[in-house]
Amino acid sequence: MGDQVRVEPHDMISFSTAALEHYGVPRPDAELVARSLVQADLWGHQSHGLLRLPWYAARLASGVMSPATEPVMLVDAGSVAVIDGCQGVGQVLALRAAQEAIDRAQRFGVGVVGVRNSNHFGMARYFTQLGPRAGCVSFLSTNASPAIAPWGGRHKALGNNPWSIAAPAGRYGIAVMDLANTVVARGKIYLAHQNGLPLPEGWAITADGHPTTDPLEAIAGTILPMGGPKGYVISFMMDVLSGVLTGSGFAGGVSGPYQPELKGCAGHLYLALNVTTFMLLQEFDRRMEQLIEQIKSAPLAAGFDEIYFPGELEDRNAARAERDGLFLPQKTMDDLMGLATLVGIPIAAARDLPGR
Repeated sequence: MGDQVRVEPHDMISFSTAALEHYGVPRPDAELVARSLVQADLWGHQSHGLLRLPWYAARLASGVMSPATEPVMLVDAGSVAVIDGCQGVGQVLALRAAQEAIDRAQRFGVGVVGVRNSNHFGMARYFTQLGPRAGCVSFLSTNASPAIAPWGGRHKALGNNPWSIAAPAGRYGIAVMDLANTVVARGKIYLAHQNGLPLPEGWAITADGHPTTDPLEAIAGTILPMGGPKGYVISFMMDVLSGVLTGSGFAGGVSGPYQPELKGCAGHLYLALNVTTFMLLQEFDRRMEQLIEQIKSAPLAAGFDEIYFPGELEDRNAARAERDGLFLPQKTMDDLMGLATLVGIPIAAARDLPGR
């Protein structure tokens, strides 16, 4: 791994909040975005962390993303709602969708909220974990700019269209899945480039359809879907839920956070299921604990010393980072320092730690 820089999470939240405020994002919204990015880094997913802050800043500066998020309720039909995000900040709109869906689930047993004309919202887990805290099982899907080719094609036409499911898990906290439908999230391609590392074989192909381990060729080319045709069809259906159904952009009609000149037009779908509509929450927790214990007690394969349930590894990463400090790639820190110079806001001193 390339050179790393040690930073304090609190300092990075403060800086990120102030930088976003510089571009007109109201302080509560700016802090939400900042916390979501730092939390992704704490979880160990640097592809969705502070690496993206300069991208967001560029989109705000160009005007394709509105700093003041002013959603419009288009459909308010009991358990179902549809919101026009009016090209506002993705995290703010994802939080609004979560709150609306959870509130409706508590009233009707299920809540479903579609969002159109939104932007990238970071890690979906940041928002699905709100459901279990309110006694719900939650689902969130979103679409993204083209990253993969349809199975049998060689030009990207669909986004990696990530999705997340989270459930209460009793004494284990929350079980949560968050994944894209590509072999690897596109942000990890950018992260490899920032670290000066080649890609593993099987991650991507060039624009003319040949295998590559070069991150820049992969960015210009196509990331491969997970599981071959299975990843392609899942990504297709997530575009149905996130884009077609919500009335938002889909396929080539969605732009990414690294495209400062194009409106996002991303769509999201948030679903919340009230556990108490199905059974007592205590019974659900007991059943979840039983499921996790059975999974974790399975015989280990060669080379493994523990089995994790979904979300457990990220929680351990966060606990370790909060104890030992957060480490960012040197290139990410260089980009943040460039943003700090641009907006005239200093970042608290960070300690270099090469080769960690």
